[in-house]
Amino acid sequence: MNPFWHRRGLAVLTTAAGAALCLAGSTPTSSAHTQGTAAETPWVVSLGDSFISGEAGRWAGNSNDSADGYSHTDRAYSPDTTKTDPHRVYGTSFDDRCNRSDSAEVNTAPLHNQRLNLACSGATSTAILLPEHGGSPFKSEPSQAQQLQEAVTGHPVRAVVVSVGGNDLGFENVITTCAKNFLTPIGATPCAPAMGPQVKDRLPAMRTAAVKTLADVTTAMTRAGHPKGSYRLILQSYPSPLPDGARVRYPGEKYNRMTEGGCPFFDKDLTWAHDELVPAISTTLAAAAHTGGAEFLDLSRAFEGREVCSKTTVHAGPGTRPSGSTSEWVRFVTSGAGQGQSQESLHPNYYGQLALGTCLGLELAHAPGDHSCLNTAEAGPHDMRLRTAS
Repeated sequence: MNPFWHRRGLAVLTTAAGAALCLAGSTPTSSAHTQGTAAETPWVVSLGDSFISGEAGRWAGNSNDSADGYSHTDRAYSPDTTKTDPHRVYGTSFDDRCNRSDSAEVNTAPLHNQRLNLACSGATSTAILLPEHGGSPFKSEPSQAQQLQEAVTGHPVRAVVVSVGGNDLGFENVITTCAKNFLTPIGATPCAPAMGPQVKDRLPAMRTAAVKTLADVTTAMTRAGHPKGSYRLILQSYPSPLPDGARVRYPGEKYNRMTEGGCPFFDKDLTWAHDELVPAISTTLAAAAHTGGAEFLDLSRAFEGREVCSKTTVHAGPGTRPSGSTSEWVRFVTSGAGQGQSQESLHPNYYGQLALGTCLGLELAHAPGDHSCLNTAEAGPHDMRLRTAS
């Protein structure tokens, strides 16, 4: 990623999908040994990429005002020292940029279970697969399926939750291309006409990658003494980080979408990403879940009205505190030259992570099956609701 603009504390570049989970502040190995002391309490384990690892959980909403830790949105900021340290949120996982936040979905779900987060920001299916099936270390960490097998041997498990596919599809490249097109000084054109067919061609491979991932997770669990059916296996999709073009609060496709909002995209591309790209990914992952013997949790509309630059959200600033009922639930696009890291861009922020944790809790409170998780208008991230997937 190459930053190309930076104004008013908002540096714009792009990044988009892929990251990971784990207990904040601990490695998978150390957390497994720690949790072994309460083996009678079943575990819930998360594997996969940035959308389940807790990437961007550092940020409670968005702000361009740098005072007071960006108007109290930076959870890594200490008012006592007036310094910021991402380790306060991501723990030791910040060192290799897996960015497993304390607010990650598995950590904040309302569950009476032990929690283990093995996901890592930027992970593809290769980072999850067993070594004999092509799995390989990622960011110095072993295969997630291998870690899973070792961690849960001898421990009861309630559920394994997986987020995978976005990085295999190349979602980050898609979003980066769209942002670069918007920022091109002369002759800028929407990316959707070119990227749409490319994404369609990549979807079958993404589906195959997700099916193989579920197969290896199942194998790892069996080897660890957990036969299929003794735990719940859930594959989840991705919430749309962007609204459609009709709901963006910066009209006219002007550069304030970049300098103020952190959403440097044409209306046509916003609508394509919201109405076609994210639903196509979700539909493909639903098919993979059915083939792989997993439940499917559809999150594609979980952030409706809470996306970056949505008309129904506001930035924090002087006189406006961040709030789960008014702030964006997604990190705006940033290059990392100003606040935070570029890899946090367009990921669920603190409020988004809380919402996804609520969705996971609701899913596990229901009988096994396919569900969609939705938010409640003008309410916070704890007021999510589940409906049977159509």
